[in-house]
Amino acid sequence: MTPAPASPASSSAADKEGLHPRNRHRGRYDFTQLVASVPELAAFVAPTAHGDESIDFADPAAVKTLNRALLKQFYGIDNWDVPAGYLTPPIPGRADYIHYLADLLAESNGGVIPRGRGIRVLDVGVGANTIFPIVGHREYGWRFVGTDTDPVAVRMAKQIVASNRALTGAVDVRLQPVAADIFSGVVKPAEVFDLTLCNPPFHASAAEAEAGNRRKNQNLGHGPAGAPGAKPALNFGGQPHELWTPGGEATFLWRMAEESAIIRHNCYWFTTLVSKKETLPGLYKSLKKLQATDVRTISMAQGHKVSRLVAWTFLDEAAQQAWRAKRWSGAERPA
Repeated sequence: MTPAPASPASSSAADKEGLHPRNRHRGRYDFTQLVASVPELAAFVAPTAHGDESIDFADPAAVKTLNRALLKQFYGIDNWDVPAGYLTPPIPGRADYIHYLADLLAESNGGVIPRGRGIRVLDVGVGANTIFPIVGHREYGWRFVGTDTDPVAVRMAKQIVASNRALTGAVDVRLQPVAADIFSGVVKPAEVFDLTLCNPPFHASAAEAEAGNRRKNQNLGHGPAGAPGAKPALNFGGQPHELWTPGGEATFLWRMAEESAIIRHNCYWFTTLVSKKETLPGLYKSLKKLQATDVRTISMAQGHKVSRLVAWTFLDEAAQQAWRAKRWSGAERPA
């Protein structure tokens, strides 16, 4: 899914007021410290009309370099890159999803966040950037399996994991061999996960994705794509499979719901981001038909942008209690 970009002015603290309380990125970016982490960032930092410093968020090279600096300063990741044209997501929003998932586990576990490598999380569509596993492991010690249909993304994700000691033994990256499948083919029969997460493509076609990127470009104040002097529309990048899927978000999540029911005993909470509120009624209907025992919608906000995640489980109360006793009994108290 292509995140909505922030303009230089809106990347200030005011745009981060709605971030999760544990999110490390709630305040303004300290560019002095970030440049100290990654000196190459200095070339992209400039004063704004508001008297502070920022980067041009319409410049994909600037966005990528900022991400490198954030990952190094806050998460101890020394080696990180993505191939040209691949999704380079805003880290604050990705971190928010992780923190809300930690809260979801805590709500299921008497207020205790289950931490450590015993907690296993499946990232559907890990991408070349590997942001969710990085943040989830560094914040809570969780162990991840990341899947993707793109061999280039899988290869890059494996390279990031292999080249950072902070991720040793924490992330297993797998190729999803069938593009239309979600869990089938990558989840082993006896394998269990405490959580799944996903940031699905929400456009229904390449034309729709391009139209969305033109609107983003205009919102950034650089005029329509293709205009003289216009900045690149794909400032956060994105391959076709990252941006759109036949039938759009609603069809993708219908398939996810159907496949989740097949492995209903392999996971406690299935979760996904949902970009369009119009998608929710159909997803709720599918989950009711599939006999999910609990469905929750959690709102997340970053400035004026509102997003949400939907979580569901098929475990009844007895199965949930047995799961907690077996897997979460050694969890730590949240700070």
